[in-house]
Amino acid sequence: MIRCMAERLASISIGLATPRLFGKPPLIEFRPSHSHCFDCRQALKAKKSRTRMVSTLHVGKFRARETIRACPKCDRAYRSEELGQLVPPGANFGYDVLVYAGQALWLRCRSEQEVVAELAQKNILISPREVSLLGMKFIVYLAIAHQRRAANITADMRLRGGFVCHLDATCEGRDPLLMSSIDSLSEIVLGNIKLPSEHQDHIIPFLQRIKETFGIPLALVHDMGRGIIKAVAKVFPGVPDFICHFHFLRDIGKDFMETEYDIIRTQLRKHQISGKLRYRAKQLKGNLDRNPALIDALATGLANHPLPAAALQSLPGLNGYTLIQWALQGKAEGQGYGFPFDCPQLGFANRIRRLHADVQKLQGIQLRRERQDNKPYFKIQEDLNTIIKDQTLWQAVAQLEKKITVFERLRQALRIAPQSGRRGLNDEGHKSNIRTIKQRVTKFRAWLTSRKDHAHDQDARNMIAQINKYWKKLFADPITVQTPSGPIQIQPQRTNNILEQFFRILKRAHRRKTGNAASSRMLRTMLAETPLVRNLQNPNYMKILLNGKTTLEAVFAEIDIDTLRKEFRKAQSDPEKIPAKLKALIAMPDYPGKLVEMIRKAVA
Repeated sequence: MIRCMAERLASISIGLATPRLFGKPPLIEFRPSHSHCFDCRQALKAKKSRTRMVSTLHVGKFRARETIRACPKCDRAYRSEELGQLVPPGANFGYDVLVYAGQALWLRCRSEQEVVAELAQKNILISPREVSLLGMKFIVYLAIAHQRRAANITADMRLRGGFVCHLDATCEGRDPLLMSSIDSLSEIVLGNIKLPSEHQDHIIPFLQRIKETFGIPLALVHDMGRGIIKAVAKVFPGVPDFICHFHFLRDIGKDFMETEYDIIRTQLRKHQISGKLRYRAKQLKGNLDRNPALIDALATGLANHPLPAAALQSLPGLNGYTLIQWALQGKAEGQGYGFPFDCPQLGFANRIRRLHADVQKLQGIQLRRERQDNKPYFKIQEDLNTIIKDQTLWQAVAQLEKKITVFERLRQALRIAPQSGRRGLNDEGHKSNIRTIKQRVTKFRAWLTSRKDHAHDQDARNMIAQINKYWKKLFADPITVQTPSGPIQIQPQRTNNILEQFFRILKRAHRRKTGNAASSRMLRTMLAETPLVRNLQNPNYMKILLNGKTTLEAVFAEIDIDTLRKEFRKAQSDPEKIPAKLKALIAMPDYPGKLVEMIRKAVA
C-alpha cells in the first residue's frame, strides 16, 4: 500500500515544480480501500467527505479530499488507509515532515529557524513554532513506539544475559531533575523522568516502572546520592549495587580539598589580580603592536642567539607582557575533568608567585645599563606586592598541595581520570582488573591510616570513613549469567560516563541551537522522554523499533491519534510545577511571618 501511494504521489509530483511554487495546490482524492464492513459484511456507503491542506516531502503542499465510508448497519466508519499512512488525522504536515523536523532538531542539533529554512528548500512552508511542536510530537511518538517494543527490547537484552542499569540525573539550579536509565550492555536508553528532587519518594516510582517493563537488572550503577541509594535498595533488594568510581572520587576529593580551594579562590578574587594583570598586559601590548619585530627578537634570544641591539630598549615590555599572559594561562590548567581533579585556581596562584620571583630577578638585569628600560618590571611588581604578602592565601596553597599528594595516590589506585588522559570527562577509566584496583585501594587505605599525623588529621579520617562506607559498592566482581549460547561473564562498567556523555551532548546541542550557555530553560521545557533520541543512533535498537518496517514514518503511522493526544497531554503536564507568581512569594525570606500576619489581620 505504501509503495503504491509513493508511486501515486510521485506521478502527481511530476511536472508540478511550477504549481508547487506558484500555482494552486493540486487536489488528491482519498477513499477507503474496503468496500464492505469487516463485521457485518454490508456494503459501505459514503458518509461524508473532508478536504484539508496537507504538506509532505513527496509533493509539497496539496489538498487532500478524503471520502469517509460507513456501514449502514453498525455505523462503523472507514477512512482512507493511504492518507493515514501519509499524515496523522487532522494534521497538516505528513509523518515524513514530522520525522525530518524531529531528527533535525534532536539528532542534527538544528535550530527551529534552520529547520524552517531547510524545509523551505523542499517547498514545505512552516513556522518555527510549528517546527517546535513537531519536535515535541516526534518525542511523544518515539516514546509510545519505544514502550510498545519494550518486550522486544527485553528479549534482546536477555540474549546478552540481562542488563546493567545505569542511573543518573542532570539539573541546573532549582529546576527539575532529568533522570535517565540506560543499559550499558546494549547501550539502549530504557526510560526517563522529570523529578522535583532526588528524594527517594520521587525515584521509587520510576524504578518500579523500569522493573515492571524490563525486569530485574543484573546490577545497578549510579552516583552517591542518598535518595537514589535508598530507592534502589527499596525496589531492587539483593541486586548488586555499585557507585560510579568517577562520582565517588570526585565527591571524596571535593570533601577533602574544597575548604582550601575555596580560600584560594576567595583571596584571588579579593585582590582582583586577574583584572590588574589584564590591564597591565593591555598597556604593554601597545608597544608590541607598534613594533611587531620584537617577537622575532624574543624568539632569537630564546634560541640562544645574540639579542639584536635595536630591541634591547623595548624587550622588557614584551617580556613583561608574555610573563603576564603565561601567568593568566594558569587559570586554564587541567585535563578537562573539573575540580578536584583539576585545580586551575591553584595553578594560577603558583604562577603568580613564580611571576613575582622572575620579575624580581629581571629588575636587576639592565640590558642597556639603563634602569628606566626595566620600568615594566617595576609596574608588574607593584601589582603583585599586596597578594604576595597575603599569608592566608599562601598557607591555603601549601595545605592544598599536601592534600593533592594524598588525593593523587587515591586517584592512581582507582585508575580513574588519569593526569595523562586526553578524553577529559569522556574518560571511562583504565581497563584494569577490578581485583587489582581493589588491592591498590586497600594499600592506599593502609598507607593513609599509618601516617603519624593521621589521628589528628580530621579530613584524612573523613576520607577513610567515606571509603569504608562505600567499600562494598565500589568493587564489582564479574557476574556469571546464562544465555542461549551458554554461560558468560559480565563486568559492570565502573563509571556512569555513558549517561554523563549524553547529558553533555544534550546541553551542547542546546548551546549550539540557541547560543545560550545556560540549560535551565531547556530542562524546564523539554519533554522527559527526549533522551530516547540517543537510541536512534543505535543500529540494533533501530532494528527492534522498526520491527520489519523500513521507516520511522511507518512505525509512527501505526499509533492512533487518541493515544498520541493522551500521551502528549501527559508529557506536557507537570504536577510539581509552581506558578510563577507563587514562586516570587515563596522566595521572600520572611514569607511565613507575612502569611501569618495576613491571616491574623483577616480575622481581626
